[in-house]
Amino acid sequence: MASALPVVAIIGRPNVGKSTLFNRLVGKRLALVDDRPGVTRDRREGEANLLGLEFRIVDTAGFEEEDAQTLPGRMRLQTEAAAQGADVALFVIDSRAGITPLDREIANWLRSLSTPIILLANKSEGRAGESGIFESYSLGLGDPIPFSAEHGEGMDDLFQALLPHVEREDDAIDEDEDMDEEALARAPLKLAIVGRPNAGKSTLVNRMLGEDRMITGPEAGITRDSISIDWLWHDRPVRLIDTAGLRRRAKVDDKLERLSAADTQRAIDFAEVVVLLLDATRGLEAQDLRIADQIFAEGRAMIIALNKWDTVDQGSALFQGVRAALDEGFAQVKGVPLLTISAFSGKGIDQLLEVAFEVREAWSKRVTTGQLNRWFEGAITKNPPPAPGGKRIKLRYVTQIKSRPPSFVVFGNRVDDLPESYRRYLVNGIRKELGFGAVPVRLTLRGGKNPYDKK
Repeated sequence: MASALPVVAIIGRPNVGKSTLFNRLVGKRLALVDDRPGVTRDRREGEANLLGLEFRIVDTAGFEEEDAQTLPGRMRLQTEAAAQGADVALFVIDSRAGITPLDREIANWLRSLSTPIILLANKSEGRAGESGIFESYSLGLGDPIPFSAEHGEGMDDLFQALLPHVEREDDAIDEDEDMDEEALARAPLKLAIVGRPNAGKSTLVNRMLGEDRMITGPEAGITRDSISIDWLWHDRPVRLIDTAGLRRRAKVDDKLERLSAADTQRAIDFAEVVVLLLDATRGLEAQDLRIADQIFAEGRAMIIALNKWDTVDQGSALFQGVRAALDEGFAQVKGVPLLTISAFSGKGIDQLLEVAFEVREAWSKRVTTGQLNRWFEGAITKNPPPAPGGKRIKLRYVTQIKSRPPSFVVFGNRVDDLPESYRRYLVNGIRKELGFGAVPVRLTLRGGKNPYDKK
């Protein structure tokens, strides 16, 4: 069961741009936007992603002074419920219109809540909103964030304001949220086994379980559904997901097989660690690299296992060839674990599971801000960012915004000019120096202030 994302409620009087902000954060036009006040009547919810921060955003009806029995009054009750149930509320004002009596009434009510409040001065592009921004200090809700929901200005400042309230240890995967090391060790390892048809996936599951739970046979594509099975490996809980084989899209011409491919995608989405099973008698094929890229794109930890190893001649040369082809063709994560197994005999399965638990631990790892920035300062001192056109790129600050997969944001100036090679240098440093190994690491570059800079 998926864990609850933190909730952010958007509050404000009618027609200040709440629905435009909602659409900006969810990345879709889910909320109806119109110049007329009162367009939004019900609470509307969506999943938002702001520079890697994931949360649930609630767009509320405009806060109006009406009797509770009227339609506007019932809308106001819905808005109050949304604010009280949120982890943080964004109070949006129209900086061009200035502070109205209704804005002050809403501010007075918001100050009575235990919900943290962030004041957003919307429509602040240009100079027309300056007086409204200065006036908003009188609301007693702290420093306003100059913002433009329509043009996307002020997103970095909103990120920094939201970060303390919505940051979660493991916020987008499952019930394992905010686990310490002991809790992680007790939680089931969610392990998906994927690969091309007839690579031996179901045979491997049966060998792991010690019983014929899966139909197997020489015909490709026997397994159609992803099947989840709970079991224990050396007293450690594992949730196994056996999946239908993945083929090139051009060959997925049967409706049932298209559904199987979609089901495999869902299994990858559900898993923590994905084993990409290869048929050692066929070596590494282009489709294997495409599947690996798909796993990496979903941010899952990955292990590559060469199955049917007991039938291979000249195994050393084959292993080294596959290793070299992986490092060249899948350069995003050099050094991804490559193991040899035999699903038929069971050889290598214990090592496979041991490595799976290890890579889940790295995938779930979180480093402190101090440790992260000590590494960061050393990295940019050792290899300073380039100065294209003679103009220096300054990288100021890095923060880990989540784990599972490990995700980081670097703030600086002129980051759009930073070469991709330097970004890879930072990602490789995070993996090597901070103990993340070959799991996917996401790094976003953003212009913005260091929130710890007191100047």
